[in-house]
Amino acid sequence: MLMLGAGAGALDYFPCRYGGSRAVFRGPERDLSGPYIAMLGGSPTFGKYVATPYPALVEQALGHPVANLGGLNAGPDFYLSDQAALAIAARARVAVVQITGAEAMSNPFYTVHSRRNDRFLAATPALRALYPEVDFTDIHFTRHLLMVLARAGQDRFGTVVAGLKANWTCRMQRLLARLPGQRLLLWLADAPPPDMATELAASGPLFIDADMIAALRPLVSDLVEAVPSAAARAEGLDRMQVPETEHHAARCLPGPSAHDEVAEALAPVVARLMTP
Repeated sequence: MLMLGAGAGALDYFPCRYGGSRAVFRGPERDLSGPYIAMLGGSPTFGKYVATPYPALVEQALGHPVANLGGLNAGPDFYLSDQAALAIAARARVAVVQITGAEAMSNPFYTVHSRRNDRFLAATPALRALYPEVDFTDIHFTRHLLMVLARAGQDRFGTVVAGLKANWTCRMQRLLARLPGQRLLLWLADAPPPDMATELAASGPLFIDADMIAALRPLVSDLVEAVPSAAARAEGLDRMQVPETEHHAARCLPGPSAHDEVAEALAPVVARLMTP
């Protein structure tokens, strides 16, 4: 269920469904009877708080329908657990996959909600054995969980991070294998992919580094790195449509100028891949 739209300043996201998917996506629903583009990713792809997100801007630039399959706080599990949504993406002429963090998926240490991948559901026996002193009862989000684990001991936390990174690579390989032959990765963050990514304070997708992305390059047609300009980052909430109670959450997401820049970077690459 798409719990958005309440409160002053909220956008109408025109929620819609595609095929038999249980997920609710941002609309209006596109006509997918002809060639179309599918865009997969998290809250930036969905375009939370932004009237015209980059999937819609690419659609305007290229004249082909773009199915915005972005999900709020979604990661690869969002698609791998929804065969109907995956089938929609697989039938696209081109699929664009926004790179999301390694924490937002089930792994050998914990499980997450199938559609809201930022929601921590349960610790596995492996995690309970590694952290016998931690009470997981009142932990509901993956970021909170990781903060607790990091404070409990950096050596053990390194084991968790290594497991998350390996799991992310495996899940991304599975996801990409289910997509059409013309597929590309989108890195959207305030800086290029780092050489090492082990810190919780990272500004980009959590725990994702350049080597992990390089391991996926043989599986994709291209990689677009979209790093918003200083001017776009300085825009803040000026052109975002945000309810008063959600200002803090909105500051972590790209604004309209950043979406403009992402679309400008994506459009020519997608156009080339759309050519039969």
